[in-house]
This record gives sequence, C-alpha cells and structure tokens, in this order.
Amino acid sequence: MADKPHINLVVIGHVDHGKSTTVGRLLFEAGAVDEQTLAKFKQEAAEKGKAGFEFAYVMDTIKEERERGVTIDLTYKKFETNKYNFTIIDAPGHKDFIKNMITGTSQADAAVLVVAATNSVQEQTKEHAFLAKTLGVGQLIVAVNKMDMVSYAQDKFDATESDVRKLITTYGWKADDVKFIPIAALKGDNIKDNSSEMSWYKGSTLLSALDELNPPEKPTGLALRMPVQDVYSIKGIGSVPVGRIETGEMKIGQKLIGMPSGKEGELKTIEAHHEQMKVAGPGDNVGISIRGIGKEDLKRGDVLGTADNPPTVAKEFTAKIVVLNHPSVLTIGYTPVFHINTAQVSCRVTKILKKINPKTGETLEENPDLLRNGDVAEIVCVPTRPTCIEKNSDFPQLAKVAIRDMGRTVAAGICIDVVKK
Repeated sequence: MADKPHINLVVIGHVDHGKSTTVGRLLFEAGAVDEQTLAKFKQEAAEKGKAGFEFAYVMDTIKEERERGVTIDLTYKKFETNKYNFTIIDAPGHKDFIKNMITGTSQADAAVLVVAATNSVQEQTKEHAFLAKTLGVGQLIVAVNKMDMVSYAQDKFDATESDVRKLITTYGWKADDVKFIPIAALKGDNIKDNSSEMSWYKGSTLLSALDELNPPEKPTGLALRMPVQDVYSIKGIGSVPVGRIETGEMKIGQKLIGMPSGKEGELKTIEAHHEQMKVAGPGDNVGISIRGIGKEDLKRGDVLGTADNPPTVAKEFTAKIVVLNHPSVLTIGYTPVFHINTAQVSCRVTKILKKINPKTGETLEENPDLLRNGDVAEIVCVPTRPTCIEKNSDFPQLAKVAIRDMGRTVAAGICIDVVKK
C-alpha cells in the first residue's frame, strides 16, 4: 500500500458546541479508538455524572481536564480515511486557551468548524474562524452539531448555515468552497454513514467530506529555504549544518548561500536518516556538507538557500499578531525575544500600525499607543541583529513569529511585509 498523503486537521469552535465529542466520534468511526476503550470511558463518564461525555474523553486524556470537563491543551491524535492519513489537532475553545489555538492552527492544512444548531454563531465561533483564516488555514468544513437537540429540523440547520455563511465570507472564505454538514456527534448521525433522521440532507458525511479535501501541496515549486538548527563539526568532513528543508529542493552540486552572512559554497553531500541522498525536499531533516562554508559562517537561526534566490534578511518587518498572555500592556519600544524559524532574536517594536477587530477583520484604531491581551494588531519590528524572515504571501512556511517574554508566549502571528537589509 502506497503511503497516503498526510493532512493536519484542526477542530475549532465555541466552547460547548461539542468539538471534543465530534473529534472522539470521528476517531471512533474511523477505527482509531476501539469499542473496549469507549466502553471504559462510557462507564467512567456515567460514574462522574457526565453521561454522554464518553467521546469527549477520547481527546481529554489529561485527568484534570476530565474532572473539569474543559479541553485545556492541544492534543494530537492520528486516524486514517480511505484517502488520507490525518493528524487531528483539537484546539481548545476556552478564551484563556486561545494561545494553544494559535500554535495549533498555524500547523493546520484544513479546519472543521463545529457550530451547534441549538444556538448558532457565538463569540468563539467568530474568533476561531477569524484566526484560522488569518493564520493561513486554506480549507474549511462546517459541522452543524447537536441536530438531535433540535429534532433534526432542516430549518434549524438552514438558519445556522446562513449565519455561518455570512460570517466566513466577511473573513474571506469563498462560501462555495465550504461544505456544511448537519451532524449529531453524540449519536453518530452523518459522521460515517448518512443519517436516517435527516433524509432531507443529500450531501457528504463528515468522514467522506474529509476525503474530499485537497492534500497540502509540497512546496517544492518555491525556492530552497532551510533554517539551520545546528552546525556540527565532524572529523574528516568539517562542518555539517543540520535542519529541516521547509521549501524547495536541494541537489548535490548546487550553489548554496547562507544568510545573513552571505557566504557561498557548493553542496557536496546530503544525508537523511543515515542515508546519502542526491536530492532532498520539503519536510526532510538533513545533515549536509558544503564546500566553502565553514563553522564560523553558519549558526543556528541562519537560513540556507540557493545563490540565485537568497533568503531574505530583514532590516525591519511588519507582523500581524494576536496578543495572548502579556502581564501588562505592549507598547512602542518593547523589545522581547522573537522566535522566527529556528532563530531567537530580540526585536524592538517601533510602530503599532493598527488594531483589528478579530470578529470582522476591520480596523478598530490607527496607531494606538498600546496593546492588551486579546488584541489583534499590525506592528513594525526591528531585529537587533540581522535576521532571516520571509513574508507570508511568498513563503508562509517561514513567516511565523512567536513572541516570548518572562518564560511565556506573549503574542504570536505572521510576517506580512519585509524591508530588506
């Protein structure tokens, strides 16, 4: 059997619209969780007076979460359909946990937005849909859940669909590309098999809709970019930079350039998983040797590319960020550590261009003095030393930023513009 293409799926939506139950039911119907485990969860749920929570338990593997009945951390689970291998990222719906939602969604190829037919669009429905779109999740499926609680009524489904359609088109999704599926996750309606309760619905089930997604394109068509994770000195070979190729292809004999140093050399060897290779591409973790580039020319955080299309070194860059967990306020002059690819570099915030409404995407305020938790904004940053970063429209794989201070992630986002050095 050939390897199936892989898709990262994030499940988003308002806190009690049934995300965890939907995920648990999906895993069960796809055969990733067996009857026995489910029976154990069912009994445990009943004993705790939480009958009907058994599917949510599949994802809430942390005991504390079970007792509180809230999804806290990101959980990764794998399952397969006829066409694809999926890794599911269950993003928490709780306001305080929005930072996990951001680190989670940034890796997702597609999202399932769960919206309950009982009360339609809520605060976090808006917030999650906006963040998913902002952070570059290209494909969306909307699961209208809890249809069993509205007697499987088509008009309830239609009303919810119309609310969500209005919302997602303001954020820039093309409504025609989005599938809306009425489901009852707890009962299993329209998850794997078409539900006899909703004969009025003729579309895909949730599992078949997942098979209709497009696999992420391997960014082989883009120029080569490999952020350096480490440089080793190996006897008889010299210096060996290691890292993960994010975009493009690397071939023996190629002229490579390391930025920001600008040193050029010729690619002599590529090794991955203890095997010599002639060519390597996106997703490959490699160790390489380059004639002409020594240990002193490359360090962690630098980026390798081809001499004819070198990685971008920023004099300053503009980022669209969400402030997640800042102890006070974020102001101009603030100089925290930015995690950019494999680099950690202090950057000074020189301008706050605007504050954005996360529910509509509109500008709330031009040039505000400060930002607080929950604010979405565009800021201009100046790295304290030469740093490689690309803008999201050119290389989304190299445009992510996480801002850390005092041991926590205070903000996260994407680079939308770069002034080259």
